[in-house]
Amino acid sequence: MKRALISDIHANLEALQAVLADIRAQNVTQIYCLGDIVGYGPNPCECLDKIIDNCRVTIMGNHDQATLFDPDGFNPVALQAVYWTREQLENAAGSPAKVNRRWDFLGELPRTHSEDDSVFVHGSPREPTNEYVFPEDVYNLRKMEAVFGRIDRYCFAGHTHIPGVFTHEREFLTPDDVSYRFRLGESPVMVNVGSVGQPRDNDPRACYVIVEDNVVIFRRVEYDFETTVRKIYRVPELDNMLGDRLRAGR
Repeated sequence: MKRALISDIHANLEALQAVLADIRAQNVTQIYCLGDIVGYGPNPCECLDKIIDNCRVTIMGNHDQATLFDPDGFNPVALQAVYWTREQLENAAGSPAKVNRRWDFLGELPRTHSEDDSVFVHGSPREPTNEYVFPEDVYNLRKMEAVFGRIDRYCFAGHTHIPGVFTHEREFLTPDDVSYRFRLGESPVMVNVGSVGQPRDNDPRACYVIVEDNVVIFRRVEYDFETTVRKIYRVPELDNMLGDRLRAGR
């Protein structure tokens, strides 16, 4: 089975369309989304529709959760984007059934999904929706022991927007370190699949992974981010920095 893992779309329709096209070209069997479909970006309704129609499994992200409930711990820019996103979903064009379909989908998202020897989360296996595991956390012995204490074999996550592999030996391997391919073995690992809609590893290209025959393949996809930037600039409730950062991949 050839499975694509995507995460952190953040209402970036141009990036999602490019990634879905690349996934189709790779003859992928199934698509799993690890959360944060909405938030920050200008096309929450359209991105939700595409995830609903294309993904076999979708996990709740912290921005998805914040759109449904009272946001907690969000900075002012993110918080304003959450409220704007909520308004877009509430006042979306189309039939009540179509509008309710999006809300129902968000409301039913699980926080984790386990399958065979893998667990799929948004943040971490310890706190699936909100905990960040950053590359520099490999130097935090207590945190990494707690995180890996919840991993039987393989964990796949997003949330930080920084792709790479955390090994049981407390290393963080970037896609460049592994030539964009990493073979899963006997030792537990945590794989961050990167971000489709808002990369933060100084590469503006959309990022996702394909997993086939225990090999993780990191893929980067170019997309028309200037169109997304212009859309963000046109929305007063979305801070211009949310567009600016797309150009730099930060």
